[in-house]
Amino acid sequence: MMVRKVTPELAAAPEFPVRPLNMEKIRDGIIVRLPNWLGDVVMSLPALMQLKKLLPEYCGLFAVCSPGMQDLLESLPLIDYVVPLERLHHNWSRKDLRRVSQLRAGAGILFNNSLRDAVFMRLAGIRYLYGAQARGRSFLLKRSFTFPARLSEELNRMHHTSKYLSIVKALGAPDWDGTLPEFRIKYALHEASAEIRALCSHPSLMTIAAGAAYGGSKRWAAGNFREVADWWIKSGGIVAVLGSEREKEIAAEVIAGLSPAKAYNLAGETDLCELMHLVQNSRICVANDSGIMHLSAVLGKCGVAIFGPTDYSATGPISNCWRVIYEKIPCSPCFKRECPQGRNKCMETYSSGLVIDRIRELLNSDFARK
Repeated sequence: MMVRKVTPELAAAPEFPVRPLNMEKIRDGIIVRLPNWLGDVVMSLPALMQLKKLLPEYCGLFAVCSPGMQDLLESLPLIDYVVPLERLHHNWSRKDLRRVSQLRAGAGILFNNSLRDAVFMRLAGIRYLYGAQARGRSFLLKRSFTFPARLSEELNRMHHTSKYLSIVKALGAPDWDGTLPEFRIKYALHEASAEIRALCSHPSLMTIAAGAAYGGSKRWAAGNFREVADWWIKSGGIVAVLGSEREKEIAAEVIAGLSPAKAYNLAGETDLCELMHLVQNSRICVANDSGIMHLSAVLGKCGVAIFGPTDYSATGPISNCWRVIYEKIPCSPCFKRECPQGRNKCMETYSSGLVIDRIRELLNSDFARK
């Protein structure tokens, strides 16, 4: 099944009664606790855009995030201040509490399901909290929202972006028109390394995200990515394989046997700003369901995403110019980190030729000409 994702057509979330925030009680702004993973943060950005429109000029929009997301969020003009937590999956430090408290935010929104973060938001003096009903934390929230449970082996038909939007819409934010946020990457390309600058200057750079932090079940075979990369290089392009340090070996498999002057393993070699520059200056991206897929989409680039054990209707790229490849089999989406059958059958059905055909389709589309 070929799926064409169109931004305004993301699978809808439940709608809740609108009860606008009382701005007289907001004090100096609203603070949002964002999810920890890159892809989830990206999927929350449309909701942050709409929330910003709701706020008077004197109110700031603040973000609490994992340390790794600081550079991304500080590249967004719509966010006024970012508080990166010192440690994840632990109690907030005194410094965390002090920094949040000093912002004098009158309300907080939780885009994650953490009970701990709700407690520490209250300890930081945030009186009014809003978020999904989860982990018994509703007693700490001024208003909580109930969403349907995720179903295995079925397409859930509720995109995460729609979920975040439904929360802010219930607080009075306007409808989202499908536009994506403006980025001003924290440091300019001329401040990056010579290698990064050279790659970004090439007119036909392909970025590849062959890993997936969630687990091995989401990964299309490295050999398939290699065949796509080889075709691209023979067509006059160059390839940069991106990812984390843990994905370095996977990236090495992808470029094995390819010209070292045309194929680069940059997994674990870039910071987030350099990653953003590479993605922003690429012609196309090919990716598993991953944070890099989401980042590329929100930066306005075209790409092809390969889905198997996860649900494209819930976590597909929020972009008009991506093609999502997914074929339903009885056991997918299973959401398992590793395939219980040990073979990733849901990912085996896609050939490199299929992905190459989708790339050709994109390159001949109006999106690629913009």
